[in-house]
Amino acid sequence: MKIAMLGSGFIARFYAESLHAQRRKDHVIMVYSRNQANAERFAKDYGLPFYSTSMEEAISHPDVDVVLISLPNHLHEAAVLACAKAKKHVICTKPLGRNAQEAKRMLDAVEEAGIFGGYLEDLCYTPKFLKSMESVKRGDIGRVLWTKSREAHPGPHSDWFWDKEKSGGGAIIDLGCHCVEISRNFIGKNIKPVEVMCWADTQVHPIDAEDHAIGLVKYANGAIGQFEVSWTFRGGMDLRDEVMGTEGTIWVNSFLRTGFEMFTTGKGDDGYVAEKAESNSGWLFPVGDEAHELGYPHMFTDMFTAIEENRDPLETFYDGYVVNAILDAAFKSADSKTWEPVILEDWRGDEPEDRQKDWESYDDDHYLIKDEILPNGDVAVILKHKKTGKVSKKVTLS
Repeated sequence: MKIAMLGSGFIARFYAESLHAQRRKDHVIMVYSRNQANAERFAKDYGLPFYSTSMEEAISHPDVDVVLISLPNHLHEAAVLACAKAKKHVICTKPLGRNAQEAKRMLDAVEEAGIFGGYLEDLCYTPKFLKSMESVKRGDIGRVLWTKSREAHPGPHSDWFWDKEKSGGGAIIDLGCHCVEISRNFIGKNIKPVEVMCWADTQVHPIDAEDHAIGLVKYANGAIGQFEVSWTFRGGMDLRDEVMGTEGTIWVNSFLRTGFEMFTTGKGDDGYVAEKAESNSGWLFPVGDEAHELGYPHMFTDMFTAIEENRDPLETFYDGYVVNAILDAAFKSADSKTWEPVILEDWRGDEPEDRQKDWESYDDDHYLIKDEILPNGDVAVILKHKKTGKVSKKVTLS
């Protein structure tokens, strides 16, 4: 694929590093930036034959197959609409929109134009996440009951993130989009998100948006997705996921503490350690291949292969829309201090059904609550009578 990159900042460079690494066949050939000097520098750094300060020119260039949006949040919609007008396939960085209304307009535009729309939710493509999803789909941990996804760091790198109007919010829109979509995957994208309870506050930074938030997303099957997001965490970037099922548990640490640790007095040359690292001395937690650990190679492989095979990618514009709708409810809940419904004008999953409790039977008369081996080797079984509700204990001697 020949790619036009819209944007020349931090995430655009991360994407370009991934796309041009390891002798990949998909290459950026055009970059658009509102700043001519930035466009020229980006083109020089990555050996691009074309650059432009006109978004329309970059998108409509005859050699471009796919447009990659790596612009600030408030520019996503205009860029997507321009791609739809030019009939160019588009892949867009997260979040899709600043709110569900923006995301829905982008989704509609892409579908009406008949072009490909891929949602660049990289943390749903990390090797550890993909391996975890294989286990969940096989039923290794049973029915998923609860998930927790955490992303926390000292704050973003560009000024527009801190501007609530441009970004659409603070840590919730910036980091919550990752965490919510991770939980949706584990719980099942076909399961409808019903309502959200969220606490948010501005604890540290002099901004209008929240810099710390914790939320619970309730799903129609009774599962709970928990997110923890913060721009107030000191010590680097903390990315962790947990999944609890009826038959097992998964813990994933994707960044910060991944098995690579080193100590330095800091007397060597100053150098880059890892994204959001706050120091280059003392105990450090470098990352061997950041693009790989963050899922970029798997993400782009899925996107471009999906275009070639005329199929949906793992993460679509529709997914981005659902995430925005959930985050809208989170913002409302943070203000109202109550559970707020998730408003989805367009729901394409399963319709909620009355949940039937499927308790495990021990025998014809009893449900099994729990069994365990005691320290002396005896086996204890906790039972509940199906008719009377009486709880009893049965011990089998060793």
